[in-house]
Amino acid sequence: MPPRETLKRSRLSIFRRFRRNRKGSAAVEFALIAPLFFAMLFAILETALVFFAGQTLETGVHDTARLVLTGQAKLSNLTQTQFRDEVCNRVTSMFTCSQVYVEVQKQTNFAGVDLSVKPVDACAPFGTPAYGLGGPGDVMVVRAFYQWPMFVTGLGYYIGGVDGSGNKCNKRLLVSTAVFRNEP
Repeated sequence: MPPRETLKRSRLSIFRRFRRNRKGSAAVEFALIAPLFFAMLFAILETALVFFAGQTLETGVHDTARLVLTGQAKLSNLTQTQFRDEVCNRVTSMFTCSQVYVEVQKQTNFAGVDLSVKPVDACAPFGTPAYGLGGPGDVMVVRAFYQWPMFVTGLGYYIGGVDGSGNKCNKRLLVSTAVFRNEP
C-alpha cells in the first residue's frame, strides 16, 4: 500500500492536470450561454415576424380599401364576407382568413373618426364587425384586426396582448386602418 504522502501527491497532481486541461471548456461555456443566446435569437425572429405580418396586413387592407374608395365594392354589391375574402386574398400567405376581422364604416367627417376605440382585443373572440360601404363623397374607415399567436412569450419576452382583466393571452393584436373619402 502506498504511503499517505504519495497518495496525497498523486491526487494533487490529478487535480492540477484536470485544472490545466482546457479541452472541454468551450463545451461548458457554450452550455451556459446557449439557452440565453437561443432565447434572444427566437425573440428577435418572432418580433421581426410580427412586424412583417403587420405590414402585410396593412398592405392588404389598403389595397382592398381602394375597392370602396373607387366605388367598385358598391357596384359589385360586395357582402361583408366577400369583402373580408378580398382582404384575405391579399394576405393569404400569412393569415388564416376565418380569423381576420374586417369592418367598414361610414363617418360624418374626418374629425369624427375615433380610432382609439377597438371593437376587439388580443384575447377575446371576435364578434360581428360593422359593415357599410357608404356613397360618393362619404368619409370611410376600413379596419382589419388579427390575433397573431406568440410563441416565445414563455421565455420572459412578452409582446402579446392583455384582456380586460389584465391577464396575458399569448396573442398580439395586429391592426390596420385606412381612412379616406370616397370618390364622387
